[in-house]
Amino acid sequence: IWVEPGQAIKKGQQLCEGNLDLKELFRATGVEATQRYIVKEIQHIYVSQGAIIHDKHVEVIIRQMFSRVRIRDAGQTQFNTGEILEIGKVVEENEKMKKEAKKPATFSPTLLGISKVALTTDSFLSAASFQETSRVLIKAAIEGREDHLRGLKENVIIGKLIPAGTGFKRHLQK
Repeated sequence: IWVEPGQAIKKGQQLCEGNLDLKELFRATGVEATQRYIVKEIQHIYVSQGAIIHDKHVEVIIRQMFSRVRIRDAGQTQFNTGEILEIGKVVEENEKMKKEAKKPATFSPTLLGISKVALTTDSFLSAASFQETSRVLIKAAIEGREDHLRGLKENVIIGKLIPAGTGFKRHLQK
């Protein structure tokens, strides 16, 4: 135990040895404190093995873990209550709803594991390349989904130039 009787503690403060439950920490302290904790813990693991990694590399992955939201009320959008979506997509749709004087969706931030984040991408090719390939491809086929090949991964899969560097001009012209 890391605290003494009568000692003042802060919300989310670790009281004893062991790992914190990330979802509980997120609920209690919010996004920034949880992100700082994850960076600290990951860096601790790498440093204990003699590896030095700049925080920014870890932060890129962690940012993806917090990049999705859960729809609480779909309002007049095309979303479904309980659906997990990329925050940018929801914000864009909500702005469109406000311009049309319609009810926007309400949502709450969510923390997903990196595997779940990969499976919730708009690109079914990208999701299928990560895990649960058969399930992802079958679901996409049943839903009649199209992949617009906007990301790096899906373009590599089909052998096209990636939308970066020399392939970026062509990507913009589409």
